[in-house]
Amino acid sequence: MKTKNLITMLAGTLVLGACSLKEEPYGFYSEDNFYKTAADAEASLTYAYGTLNYLEYSRSVFFLGDMPTEELTTKSDAAADNQDLNNWKVANFKTNGTLENFFKYAFIGVNRANAVIQNVENASFDENARKQILGEAYFLRAWNYFNLVRNFGLVPMHTTMVDELDETSSPFASNLDELYDLILGDCRKASDILPVYDTPKTGRTDRVAAQSLAAKAYLYVASAKEHNVMLYRDMHRDIKEMYDSAAYYAGQVINSQSTYGFEGNLLDIYDVEKSHGKEHIFMMAMDRSGTTEGQYSKISKMFIPYIDGAAIYLKQGDTDTYIPSHDGWGEYRTTPEFYNSFDASDKRKTDLIVSKVYRADGSLNVEYPGALPYPFCRKYIDPNYDGDKTSTRPFLIRFSDVALIYAEAAGPTDKSYELVNYIRHRAGLGDMARNLNQDEFRQAVIQERKFEMAYEGDYMYDLRRTNRIQSVAEAAGLSEDQVTFYPIPQAEINLNGSLR
Repeated sequence: MKTKNLITMLAGTLVLGACSLKEEPYGFYSEDNFYKTAADAEASLTYAYGTLNYLEYSRSVFFLGDMPTEELTTKSDAAADNQDLNNWKVANFKTNGTLENFFKYAFIGVNRANAVIQNVENASFDENARKQILGEAYFLRAWNYFNLVRNFGLVPMHTTMVDELDETSSPFASNLDELYDLILGDCRKASDILPVYDTPKTGRTDRVAAQSLAAKAYLYVASAKEHNVMLYRDMHRDIKEMYDSAAYYAGQVINSQSTYGFEGNLLDIYDVEKSHGKEHIFMMAMDRSGTTEGQYSKISKMFIPYIDGAAIYLKQGDTDTYIPSHDGWGEYRTTPEFYNSFDASDKRKTDLIVSKVYRADGSLNVEYPGALPYPFCRKYIDPNYDGDKTSTRPFLIRFSDVALIYAEAAGPTDKSYELVNYIRHRAGLGDMARNLNQDEFRQAVIQERKFEMAYEGDYMYDLRRTNRIQSVAEAAGLSEDQVTFYPIPQAEINLNGSLR
């Protein structure tokens, strides 16, 4: 969202450990004027979720998770900050506005979650409501810290609400073990007290989301330490135990609930009218009915190229059905290298990446190669768009993601093959090769993730945790400390002497 009302902010512009505020903060909720009822706490929790939808934070899903890899490139007249991320211009990273905003808004999210936790832990309203709100706040704190540690490594660590300016300066966590103790501890707490929804709730989390995040975090630690990633190699954690823990929590998602599961049809996963589908464990809550960007989404505009300013039509798989969309700005551009790396019969290429655009009568308009400048992702399409306003939403945790986490962590078991082969069959492919050893199998699963999780902000982190960032052409030749983590933004260092 572009508009922020400071009067109602809990810590709206107050950033934990690195504050961009130059005056005493005001408008904080406290035990004296808030949290008297479950409804008050629910409003504060909604406020904490709202951080995810800030324009500067939500678009970073793609700018940080996909753009620095071979999946995407950007247009020649894109903003300099995003060009620098795309081209690995590391000399400019400390002053990169995209990284600065991501860092800032992630810590705003942490502070808002801390405010809920601090005021709800010992609240006296209905116990079930208290646990629900508290569990979701634990999840949100873990989610924001997991994103921070994957991008910046060691960051300031806060577990209480900042409500005074002199509390904003805090030193780095002493090591990654300390940060992951917090992340994984919050996931376990959330998992212990949250229920499982009967149907997925767009923009909200439950026990399954907490278990899924725990699985992602355990896998990240296990694989990063196994692949000798900087800082992770120094962690005091056993690699096998971390893989086993990832498999345990992913297994809980797969085997111990019935709300979430595989969708049988790829296009159904990305149908904006089916946001409550079984795949969607956690996704942002954006809707075309919103009044400001962040409440509604323009994500589709970022992926779709400009064609002729009019409505375009996209073929629905191998059917004779065509759905409309606006055309776009061409910010997120599929690279030929990535497009050509798919198996030719993979539906994740033929059905989810557009190489032909049609007119309303079904006649061909433009195609790639040709007048269509690049093949574009159609995971973010809203046929019922209202001008630039759509209900397209980032997919933050999907069931298929967790299934692949289980397979990678557990190794080449019958269950792992079953899960991976379901995903491959849905994409129109045959079984994964049998009789692979553990290392071979894990590499094959990671390769499968590349195609299944494309354009969902995940690939960059798979490259980082397996120490393969330098396989990206623009990052080749850079040093380990240049590619493993982004630097703490200089603006934050200037404001927090503890970070120097």
